Amino acid sequence: MDWFKSLSNVLYIDLTRKTYWVESREDLFSKWLGGIGVATQLYREEVPRNTDPLSPENVVIFAVGPLTGLYPLASKTVAVFKSPLNGYFAESHAGGRSALAIRFAGYGAIVIKGVSDRPIYLVIEDDRVRFRDGATLWGMRSTETVGRILREVTSGPGHRTIMRIGRAGERLVRYASVVTETYRHFGRLGLGAVMGSKKLKAVVIVGRRGFKVPDIPTYRAVYDEIYGLAVKSPAMKKYHDLGTAANVLTLNSIKALPTRNFSSSTFELAEEVSGEKLAETVLARRVACAGCPTACVHIAALREPYPEEPYFYKIKFISYDYEPLYALATNLGIGGREGFLKLLDVVEEEGLDAISTGVVLAWATEAYVNGLISEKELLTKISWGDYESYIKVVRNIVIQPNDFYKTLALGVEEAAKKYGGLDYALAFNKVEPAGYHTGPLFVMSLIVGSRHSHLDSSAYSIDQELIASKKPLPTPQEAIEKIVEEESWRQVLSSLVVCFFARGIYKPEIVEKCLKPLGKSVSTEELKRLGRDIWVEKQLIKYSEGFNVLNVRIPKRILETPTPHGVIDENYIREALKYFDLIVNLSRKLKT
Repeated sequence: MDWFKSLSNVLYIDLTRKTYWVESREDLFSKWLGGIGVATQLYREEVPRNTDPLSPENVVIFAVGPLTGLYPLASKTVAVFKSPLNGYFAESHAGGRSALAIRFAGYGAIVIKGVSDRPIYLVIEDDRVRFRDGATLWGMRSTETVGRILREVTSGPGHRTIMRIGRAGERLVRYASVVTETYRHFGRLGLGAVMGSKKLKAVVIVGRRGFKVPDIPTYRAVYDEIYGLAVKSPAMKKYHDLGTAANVLTLNSIKALPTRNFSSSTFELAEEVSGEKLAETVLARRVACAGCPTACVHIAALREPYPEEPYFYKIKFISYDYEPLYALATNLGIGGREGFLKLLDVVEEEGLDAISTGVVLAWATEAYVNGLISEKELLTKISWGDYESYIKVVRNIVIQPNDFYKTLALGVEEAAKKYGGLDYALAFNKVEPAGYHTGPLFVMSLIVGSRHSHLDSSAYSIDQELIASKKPLPTPQEAIEKIVEEESWRQVLSSLVVCFFARGIYKPEIVEKCLKPLGKSVSTEELKRLGRDIWVEKQLIKYSEGFNVLNVRIPKRILETPTPHGVIDENYIREALKYFDLIVNLSRKLKT
């Protein structure tokens, strides 16, 4: 099949009517490239402005890009939907095998709409979509068990992916995730709850097709160049050796590691849960996403004895990286590797976002210590470092046995509004933050980013670079310009779709080279302009949904705990936000 024609195919699935159809959307792919560029436009077409995120009118969009299945590290799938956590346009990325499965099934994007009248799962393969009864899978506690069962549904050759929700998604926890394969996730902003609201337990995709590359000799030369950069240069070595878990000691050394609900920026037991110590003691193996030679996914082996059976053990394999280590270890005062892994395992099993869950648990601990909530609400006692009690709380977030847990399932901001402790409820735009207390630019990026994610612009890196170079902070306007420039380029990478770990490899000149043998000639200037256009599109959608950057709450705790730049000045951030608002409004006027 022709490379561009297959990429332009969009599969539409209506869960209400149990129907599906394919449309060629060359109009979108020729202009917006793929991935987030195309998914943003599909969202604009499909989701009315005032849509309830848990209503049938919301959609789930999976999209891949022109480099998927062709070049190393082009291994991500973009998911777009309206977030049940904050009510805005949402975007989440995942690795694993989903990108190649979608691409080799012959699609560039999949749009899932409507709601099923009963639990189901989808099987997409060989030009057809099967709507399978999911009643026996509904309510299963372990996402891993669901994956093992669904692996039996399809057999034979092909690229296969299994994306599924746990009980958290079924019960509409607003920060429920979607697990893909075993160790990758669409973690942020509540995609699991959207699938749960649609009674969609899982999506199985098998890709068995191929496609032709127009200029094979040139393609092979470019492929070899990128592969060499990935495996021979230092660009990806960090991710292979220790993974992002290497950040624990790095951030702790500069006093930027969130600890005990951001009340401190250093952790006295950081070394015990560091990437180095995990690699020395519990690392079992490394695995890679399909189409990636780096193998950055680090898997720990947790040995647990069987009750009352001496010398008999079961081995659990649990993937870890920096964000769960921050959220479920340092920020909860957990300094033991076994306790951290046991807590993370339950979070994975239930299908929750590790970052949001950890921040919720940290707020609950402080609220309990301060007397805002009691055992009556918690149904247990909790204290910093007590992983066994945290496991009970996680189970209750999913089961929701009382009003407190029903509220906790809505996110930390909603819980604090009802029970108190808003000053130390860590959320920006109702989204619990990633684990970098590096300085004001990172805080800005959490507020203005189109995904409200640390991956929007890596502003924490800008904070760290300023520290290392001993340069003063830029003006608020200059800070926003740096963030917007970086985020705009990342829209190109998210349209290709390339893993952000490879951003040091996929520079504009390399991207230009990649597209030429595919018959698409795009200059560096055109790519940068496209990135800015996609960034504007996403911001305008959010603004149309009611987002106002000038009204965003900045948690008081963030302004109290010193960063490597000292205490953050709220006026500095507010000035930056005014400038950001001006940029978006000017963009709106230019567009109209």
